[in-house]
Amino acid sequence: MRKLAALFLAFLLTVSCIGFAVAEGDITLDVIICQYGNNTNNWFTGTGMNGKSFVELFEEANPGIKLNLEVVSWNDVYTVVSTRISNNNAPDILNIDTFADYATEGLLMPVKDYCPEELYNDFFPSFIEQSVIDGTVWAVPDLASARAMYYNADIFKEVGIEVPTTWAELEDACQAILDFYDGAVYPWGLDMTTDEGQAAFSYYVWNNNGGFVDAEGNWALNSPANVEAVKFAVGLYEKGYTNPSPATQTRYDLQDMFGAGKLAMVIAPNQLPTYLTEKGYTVNLGTAALPHNEGAASGATGVMDRVMAFKDGSYPDQAARNAAIGKFLEFFYKPENYTGWVSMEGFLPAVSSAVSFLVEADPSFEAWLSVLDSCQFYPTAKAEWIDVKQGVIEVEQNALLGGDVQALLDELQAKIAK
Repeated sequence: MRKLAALFLAFLLTVSCIGFAVAEGDITLDVIICQYGNNTNNWFTGTGMNGKSFVELFEEANPGIKLNLEVVSWNDVYTVVSTRISNNNAPDILNIDTFADYATEGLLMPVKDYCPEELYNDFFPSFIEQSVIDGTVWAVPDLASARAMYYNADIFKEVGIEVPTTWAELEDACQAILDFYDGAVYPWGLDMTTDEGQAAFSYYVWNNNGGFVDAEGNWALNSPANVEAVKFAVGLYEKGYTNPSPATQTRYDLQDMFGAGKLAMVIAPNQLPTYLTEKGYTVNLGTAALPHNEGAASGATGVMDRVMAFKDGSYPDQAARNAAIGKFLEFFYKPENYTGWVSMEGFLPAVSSAVSFLVEADPSFEAWLSVLDSCQFYPTAKAEWIDVKQGVIEVEQNALLGGDVQALLDELQAKIAK
């Protein structure tokens, strides 16, 4: 009987050990991806990757790692993530734009804990630098877009003007277009809406040697260069050079005006040609650097989203979890996978290994490479960024109503730097 009991006990131990080994190897990662366009969900969870989904192909290539992946709209993602954090159910991997609040609250893992070194070194350094707080990198770039000035080449030819490079030349071009079409074509697109008014702020201050912060990284919202830049932008509206309602007409409204031939120049991301094609517009467009003030360099505005990993102290094998997250990143950024994603969504890559693939598929992409190197980004690593973003939009909208730009920026600076 004792021998039988011993055998039974050995059997139980064997079953127990086998069960533990299976549980350890069967890692499930919760992943939230933001919806960039109509094809995002299909690419990740449908048949958008040559008849299969990203999830399916990843799991085939990585036995023992499962993905519970959800695509969430940009309108809902902040609420979804906040709710999950409140319920102690943060995702393992999150794709979103902001990261500073999560990092300062101690919710994120440092990138070095899970990102393979070879992949880390493949990211453009200027992109990685945007996710650093106190010397620690908390997120990796997902993809980026860069803003340029697009112009209707047919309108420019008909009016007989050259592409403006300075603010003075821009005003001359606007006046020429206004006179030629007698107001039927708006010369310049201006978006100071709650949708993306912070971008408008950057277009002008960065092209006047200004910016959100100074060389030491301190907020410098009311610098003389910024005051001059905002006054110039609002002055374009006051002179009748812009669309009629900059406080309510979003970039998408402007892009539609541009596509319809009702707007001669617009600042837009590199996805604009794709947008126009999908909407059925036919425009003979040209691309140029943003006009700058005399004596200032032309600065490109970059917009970047991120991928980050949350801590989960309850997981029994942290090393295995970290390795699984690293496998996810390696598979996502693998050039043959990643370039399909970037091309489909119309964005710019965040890793250098993708560049040659994209140039080979579309030689015109090479023109954006210099833009990638010169991009300036919003200071999203600073905890006050959300308030600054909203604040500069309020400054612009009040300035459009006749408010004093200096006083408005002084008030915002005092509020943020207190």
